[in-house]
Amino acid sequence: MRVISGLRKGHRLIAPKGMDVRPTEDKIKESLFNILGPIGPEARVLDLFAGSGSIGIEFLSRGAKIAYFVDVNPKSIIAIRENLMHTKLMDSAEILKSHALRALKTLKKKDLKFDYIYLDPPYDKIGLLMEVIERIAELKILAEDGLLIVEHDSRHLFEEEVFRFKKVDERKYKAKTISFLKWT
Repeated sequence: MRVISGLRKGHRLIAPKGMDVRPTEDKIKESLFNILGPIGPEARVLDLFAGSGSIGIEFLSRGAKIAYFVDVNPKSIIAIRENLMHTKLMDSAEILKSHALRALKTLKKKDLKFDYIYLDPPYDKIGLLMEVIERIAELKILAEDGLLIVEHDSRHLFEEEVFRFKKVDERKYKAKTISFLKWT
C-alpha cells in the first residue's frame, strides 16, 4: 500500500497491526482518483472508518487543504498517525478516535462541511452504513457541491436515490463497488 500520486507519491503506508482490515487496493485507489480528477486546494475531506488513513492521505497528497480521519479502533488510530507522520502530512490532518455516528455530531458542532466524504465501513455492517448516510444527510455536513463516496460489497447496490442523495456513478471492482452520491 502506497501513496499513488501528488506531493507524497510513492510513500509506503502501513495497515493497522493484527486486524482484519481491507485497505483499498492501490489499483482501485488510482482508478478512484482518476474519476475524481484534480483535487482543489481548498478541499476538505472526511475519511470515515479510515483504517490506515490511505484514502485521506491520498487526498492530502493531491492537494486537499485538510482531511479528518475517523476510526473507533485504537490500532487504526496508531496506523493513521504513523502514516501521517511518515508522509509529513500531520499538519493538514485531524484524527478523531470515535464511533462514526458520534464523530458526525462532533463535526457538525464545529460547523464543518466537507467537499468529499469517503465511507468504507465493514462490509457486513450495511445497517450502520445506511444509518451513517442518513445522519450525513440530516446534519448536512456534505458541502452543496460535495461528493459522498461509498466503498461497499458488490452484493449491495444502492438505489438511484438514498435519503437526500442521488447516485451519480458506480464502479464495480469484483467483490467491491464504489458508489458516488451527490445531493438531490
